[in-house]
Amino acid sequence: MGDGIRIEFSEVGKRYDERVIFRGISGTVKPGSILVLTGPNGSGKSTLVSILCGLLRPTRGTVKYLVGDDEVERWEWRFHLGIVAPAMALYEELTAHENLRFFARVRDLKMDDDDLNQILETVGLDPRRTTPVVGFSTGMQQRLKIAQAMLHEPEVLFLDEPGANLDPGGQDWFEGWVAAYAAAGGTVVLATNDRREMQWGMNRVELAG
Repeated sequence: MGDGIRIEFSEVGKRYDERVIFRGISGTVKPGSILVLTGPNGSGKSTLVSILCGLLRPTRGTVKYLVGDDEVERWEWRFHLGIVAPAMALYEELTAHENLRFFARVRDLKMDDDDLNQILETVGLDPRRTTPVVGFSTGMQQRLKIAQAMLHEPEVLFLDEPGANLDPGGQDWFEGWVAAYAAAGGTVVLATNDRREMQWGMNRVELAG
């Protein structure tokens, strides 16, 4: 993962018209660490994730991606990050393999069928399965979302309620995978209220709601 990416955010706030979602949120996520974002429903965890990964602009405050002392330009962020979130879309009329092949092409990744099959096997999906994703259980769809985020071996990983719909075996596997990813120098931002997932990271930002 090279030198890794550090995320620094300072006095970040977001409001919609007169409604203040949150204000004054600051923190740092270093390579090899996991930052946990927690707080009650409606406190803005998913909104903060969207700001930190560049999908939303904050009303105030700053977010920086840094490699050493060098700042990564905002337009480049998307090349360095992977996202697992409830709002992620899958193409339900396609198979799991076809979904990954499509997303690989969108990212201009040179991956053959064996590469894609290996990723599917890693997340516990059968690469030989030819049924469309519309017939998948919610847990299987979550595994496919994780596979999609892994495609380009991102340096930064954003996880929004990642264990949702995973069975106990899937939760055990994913916890181990995230720990190994961070140990290899990956930068992780995890939004969750799950007590088990909250123990994954030593650093925490709690939104008041």
